[in-house]
Amino acid sequence: MKKIFLIIFSILLIDQFLKIYIKTHFELGGGFPIFSFFWIILVENPGMAYGFFLAPGYYGKIFLSISRFLLIFFISIFLYKNVKKKSSNFFIFPTSFILSGAIGNFLDSALYGMLFDTGTIYHKEYHKWISYPGISKMSSSSLFSGGYSSFMEGCVVDMFYFPIIDTNIPHWIPFFGGYHFQFFKPVFNFSDFVIFLGVILLLVFKNKIKSVKIF
Repeated sequence: MKKIFLIIFSILLIDQFLKIYIKTHFELGGGFPIFSFFWIILVENPGMAYGFFLAPGYYGKIFLSISRFLLIFFISIFLYKNVKKKSSNFFIFPTSFILSGAIGNFLDSALYGMLFDTGTIYHKEYHKWISYPGISKMSSSSLFSGGYSSFMEGCVVDMFYFPIIDTNIPHWIPFFGGYHFQFFKPVFNFSDFVIFLGVILLLVFKNKIKSVKIF
């Protein structure tokens, strides 16, 4: 169990350090290029990984936050049972990655609205998410009264942007000519990457995973 806690703690430490640093040093939408195909840019995401939504609007956001909590709860039990059972490390370690990433994004969603003075919020009258000017700061007021929103209403901080292909399609190409094409467009964070890595490792090593205890 110590190795599992170390993995989870290390991933969360890196994830939260990156998110807090980016949010407190960049304006929303601001950033800089590492290479032409790799940017660091601040984006706040009220939805799931890579900008997907379970449901639109404010209630969709709350539903997503609760779903994240339930997912973490069940994965934790699932992982604990398999650690006790001494299941294969080819299963334990990737599942630990997935759990760590899920916790990382849940922390943003649950706490960031109370920890920072500004953030992306949902305007119930206009039915859309509203951005903010300037650079966010850690709230100096009470955890429960000094932030930009309430518990479970924070947005996830994303920062990795990989526009590997960013070009205009020539006009002479049928149907698609004249359009702008970009790959890979979504902005993501370290937690998203770790979840993706965990899933890939489970698929790669599926033949080495012998028995798994569900519940």
